[in-house]
Amino acid sequence: MIVSYNLKTRTLTRPRHNRMIAGVCAGLGRRFGMSAGMVRLLFLVSCLLPGPQFVAYLILWALMPNES
Repeated sequence: MIVSYNLKTRTLTRPRHNRMIAGVCAGLGRRFGMSAGMVRLLFLVSCLLPGPQFVAYLILWALMPNES
């Protein structure tokens, strides 16, 4: 089965609703067709690994526009 996603019509924005802290995970989930809860869980698990995950979250928070 082939699943086709039309990613060009979805913009990368932070939603006004369904936010926990800044809406970054909800915006990423909406953009890539995943639930916000799944993206949040993946982010929390990735924080157990070494790397700049928290810094990337802060950068996305600053760069992603709010949904109008």
